[in-house]
Amino acid sequence: MKQLFKKPVVAAGLLIVIIGAVMWLWASRGSTRIYFRTVPIMRGDLVASISATGTIEPMEAVDVGAQVGGRIDLFGNGTDGKIIDYGSVVQEGELLAKIDDSVYSAELNVSKAQLEQDKAAVLSANANVDQMSAKLAQAEAEWKRAQALNESKLLAQTDFDTAEANYRISKANLAVAEASVAQAKAGTVQALAAVEKAQRNLDFCTIKSPVTGVIIDRRVNIGQTVVSSFNAPSLFLIARDLTRMQIWVSVNEADIGRILPGTPVVFSCDAFRGKEFTGSVGKVRLNATMTQNVVMYTVEVNTENPDKILLPYLTANVHFMVQKSTNVLMVPNAALRWTPSSTNLISDTATGRGGATDEKMNTGRGGRTGTLWLRDGEHVAPLQVKVGVSDGVNTEVTSENLHEGEEIVTGETSGKAQINQQNPFLPPVIKR
Repeated sequence: MKQLFKKPVVAAGLLIVIIGAVMWLWASRGSTRIYFRTVPIMRGDLVASISATGTIEPMEAVDVGAQVGGRIDLFGNGTDGKIIDYGSVVQEGELLAKIDDSVYSAELNVSKAQLEQDKAAVLSANANVDQMSAKLAQAEAEWKRAQALNESKLLAQTDFDTAEANYRISKANLAVAEASVAQAKAGTVQALAAVEKAQRNLDFCTIKSPVTGVIIDRRVNIGQTVVSSFNAPSLFLIARDLTRMQIWVSVNEADIGRILPGTPVVFSCDAFRGKEFTGSVGKVRLNATMTQNVVMYTVEVNTENPDKILLPYLTANVHFMVQKSTNVLMVPNAALRWTPSSTNLISDTATGRGGATDEKMNTGRGGRTGTLWLRDGEHVAPLQVKVGVSDGVNTEVTSENLHEGEEIVTGETSGKAQINQQNPFLPPVIKR
């Protein structure tokens, strides 16, 4: 009896195990599925840009230096009447600074004294010429009388020779006196040049503004000694006009070919968050530099600064607008990069409308092409498109079979389906 009783129990236990295994297999089979991430095709404007960073510079800056050395005695005043400092506005010809001129004044006085001495030497030389001319006239007269007496045999030979020698000596002395006059005049010219040089050095002690502008840098203090050698020491940096600025942008050699004079530019500064400024490319400098084995070119961007909000030497985040497309269909770049993880996801009946392709994006000179994947129920179908302008996030696409608002796949993910646990004997209900 006990054995007969055990058989139904064992059979019931086996039946329960089999039912549980079947339910687990069924649930496992239907619980995992592929979900597609899709976005609609949008229409709008796209701008292809090249991003770089640069430094804002004054359009024209003048570096004012000292051509003589010495101690800074004082500063001049700006247009506001205050002593010149950073940001002071100065007019052309206004006093910027004055260097101690005591040494240069003494040198000027010495040069002037030497000039007067050389002028006196000229007068002395001229007087000597007159004296030598008189002696020459006397010697010439005696020489003529000696010649006449010598013909009459009335003059001794020694007296004749003496008269001739005196005449020749007087003539040579006159030539020497005339040369002394030329030498004295040359000395006068030299002394005059020394006076002018000393006067110029004295004038250099007074430093004046060569232009009308704004002091953006003051590099000396009162009492500081500046030394002028081969390079003139810089004292002030003056910006002629802060209403027009430049941005010096370093651009990689790979992008420089697409940047031309007149290219529109949009830039921003960290100092003014949320505010954008505009400008245009002025010129591309040809003196390239090598930075970490990369050739970099400096591009000058011109921009207007009527409110003087842009300050010199701010860092600018620059975007060169090299190409623009308006009212075009555009898709996220991720849609052009994505491909199905399995061929089972590709629709068997879909023709792809544009022709299925397994090729990667073609970036040749003949135009770029790419493949979009359209939702087809639980599968996807390929569509080949032409690729245009890209702004780094979205890309322009064109195809006769592509329409605005159509859903395209940008990615996929797998997940577990939720199972209805109300009745374990019913098939699982997947909540989509």
